[in-house]
Order: sequence, then C-alpha cells, then structure tokens
Amino acid sequence: MSEAREIPGWTHVYSGKVRDLYRPADGGDGRMLVVASDRVSAFDHVLSPGIPGKGELLTSLSLWWFDQLAGADGGEAVPNHLTGEAAPPEVAGRAMIVRSLDMLPVECVVRGYLTGSGWLEYRAQGTVCGIPLPAGLQDGDRLPEPIYTPAYKAPLGEHDENISFERTVELVGAERAAELRDASLSIYRRAAAAAEARGLILADTKFEFGVDEDGVLRLADEVLTSDSSRYWDRQSWETGATPKERMASFDKQIVRDWLSARWDKQGTPPPLPAEIIDRTVARYRELLERMTA
Repeated sequence: MSEAREIPGWTHVYSGKVRDLYRPADGGDGRMLVVASDRVSAFDHVLSPGIPGKGELLTSLSLWWFDQLAGADGGEAVPNHLTGEAAPPEVAGRAMIVRSLDMLPVECVVRGYLTGSGWLEYRAQGTVCGIPLPAGLQDGDRLPEPIYTPAYKAPLGEHDENISFERTVELVGAERAAELRDASLSIYRRAAAAAEARGLILADTKFEFGVDEDGVLRLADEVLTSDSSRYWDRQSWETGATPKERMASFDKQIVRDWLSARWDKQGTPPPLPAEIIDRTVARYRELLERMTA
C-alpha cells in the first residue's frame, strides 16, 4: 500500500512521507486513524517502489512497544495516544486508531551511542548537539550516559533543526520541557534494557509527544521502530572489525548506502532494485521477530 486509499467511515486529511491520516467522516469525535504505508523515504525524498509489507512490520513493532511501555514489561505505565479500538479491515495490521492530541513541536531524541551526525560533530568539536563529551571516543562507542538532544519539528519539506534544552523551554515552557526530557530518557533506558536482553543495541531513537484535553502528556506517533531508531546486533558490535560491521542497522541503511553510491541527491532518485527491497524488508522483519519473539 503506497497511496492513500478510500476507507469507509473515514476522510483522508493528510499524507506525510510514510503515514496517511484520516478523521471520522462524520466530522470527528477526537479520534484519528493513522495508516502506515509501504512508502520509504531517504534524503528527504520518497522513493519508488515502496517496501512491501513495511507498514505492517512498523505498526506491529510500534503496537508491541506501546503495550510494553503501558506496563506489560512490569514498568510504570506511560500514557499514549491509542484508543484500543481495532482498525478498519481495509487497513488492518498497518493502522492505529488514536486520540487527537495537541502535538508538541519537539522531536525528543535520545542518544546512547556515538554515531551518525553526532560522530561527525564530535570529531570536529568534541561535542554532540553542543553537549561536551569525553575525549577519545570512537565511532559507535557507548556514551557514558544517554544524552537528550531535542530537535525542532520543521514544517513539511524542511529539515528538522537541533535545538538546545533552553530553546525547548522557550517553545513549550520550563515544566513541560523538563517533562519531555525526563520521560524520553526514562523510556530510552527501559527500551535499551529490553533490547539488550534480546541481543540487540538501541543506539538512539526519537519520540514525539502530545497533550490531551486534560493536559496529560502522551507518547504518540510511532515508537521505537526501525524508522525512528537505530538498532544494532550486539554480537556484531562487540566483534566487528570495522564501523560498518559493528553498526549494521535494522533499518533502511541498505537503501541509503545504495542511493549514496549512485545518486548525487539532485533531481529524481533512481528506482530501487528488487534486491535492495528484499534485503531491507528482511532486516525490518528480523528486528520485529527478535524483539517480540
């Protein structure tokens, strides 16, 4: 499923790079239908073709994590946006019915390991998002403690912008900013421990939160999926001879690497070959099976 489709009883209102949003056709009762498509994006472009089954795999992992964080893992319940209703049969397996929230304009990023853009900044300045780190760290190393590095959620088509905690205070207020930081770090530590118990490393992730009509902060959007998080195999991380071997991730890095080698990021990206699609969906599926088995 790559394009938004007609769903009886629901009206399509918005499509992002990956998800389609619907409201009840009768005008709404504070609910929304969030449908995960098979679209895949990289470098701010939606690619063609999609990844068959991707929407179901990501939704299944999100729902599993929402359930764990609601207390199934024995921890304190984290409020979320799910209503508990079954999705319409037309999109069963790839959709969630959620309550409408006042979404906060902050992407709550938590990093437990040094990699990606953080590694580039660290090499140049010894910091990640302006946060000083000890000298001598290497690409892929575990940080002394997880760090919270929020970003401002830019309008569609623009890049998100890393921001300071102080800027978060300006955006949402001191009390809410502290609540976002503390909740994000707590959820990350809890999820990282669950991943480690399954032979996986949760290197970093990002959360989105909204506020309901009673002012309660709720975890929203997707959570701890391979589209919003970096997962690595722990054994490979411990024994790999190169950064690429150590940090082979369970996400669309295969797609990014293939594109980077063949496209200068100008104009329309080339279509993805079947082999890249097959390898990518296999990594998504392996992560789901290892986490939820």
